[in-house]
Amino acid sequence: MVRREQRVRGDGRAYPGRGTAERARLVERLADRAKFIRLETVRLAEIPGAGHYTGTFSAAELFASLYYAELSYRPDQPGWPDRDRLVLSKGHAAIGLYPVLADVGFFDPALLDDYTRLGSAFGDHPDMRKISGIDFSSGSLGHGLSVSVGMALASRVQGRDYRTFCIAGDGELAEGQVWEAAMAAGHYRLGSLVCIVDRNRLSIDGPTEDLMGIEPLADKFRSFRWSVRRIDGHDLDAILDAYDRLEPPGRGRPQVIIADTVKGRGVRRMEGDVGWHVGRLAGADYQEVIAEIEAGLQPADTGGSGA
Repeated sequence: MVRREQRVRGDGRAYPGRGTAERARLVERLADRAKFIRLETVRLAEIPGAGHYTGTFSAAELFASLYYAELSYRPDQPGWPDRDRLVLSKGHAAIGLYPVLADVGFFDPALLDDYTRLGSAFGDHPDMRKISGIDFSSGSLGHGLSVSVGMALASRVQGRDYRTFCIAGDGELAEGQVWEAAMAAGHYRLGSLVCIVDRNRLSIDGPTEDLMGIEPLADKFRSFRWSVRRIDGHDLDAILDAYDRLEPPGRGRPQVIIADTVKGRGVRRMEGDVGWHVGRLAGADYQEVIAEIEAGLQPADTGGSGA
């Protein structure tokens, strides 16, 4: 596994350049891990009989690229003070994060076989008191960026150069607290803070732009003194390029990556369908979805999904 602490940024790039064999191998590895995340999400959701499929599928490439390429961490030292922090503000996607944490060594994957059952540490939302590798107990939407601002300020006070990454859902950007945090981050020049917005354009109640429009999103962040990049959140090359272009941690503009994604990406029946925010697969449907994910990502129908 490649982690940022093990890489040298001598020429300003952390990753092999596009078109190289090394880059192709890395992208292939990350695509495989994104597939793993989708498969494990389906498997785990079967245990309680329902799960948050679509908001997890939209973030699968983000999870994979962070934990198998970008983040600096030590699974055998979960409290390592110089680790990068990850705040999953959209905590309902934890069903896709747990398998990653197990896979990289934070805990025994067999523990997930009791997902959501009485006595299990693993519920719909992550609990930092019970699960190794979780930096914040999220689930109440709109709080994650504020917590991330605090972590970024803590790194400055402690004289450390770790980054704090926050994965936020676009639906929760309707919360006023998010923009108070954005204003504070710009004011305090928290260059070590990176917010990744999973811009899948759907929340549990419907399209974000119908419920509470947030566009022009890039202009909003810029007005709060953030550095902004907008990418295809399922394009692993684009994701890696965005990480490569991050400014070094320290005093500077906080950084946001707006990742345009498709809610439910990877399963046709779910893509762009608000009815699958929480759902259940059973019988032949379960097997069909597993087979579809195993076949790999197909070209997306972006007509109504917003990618």
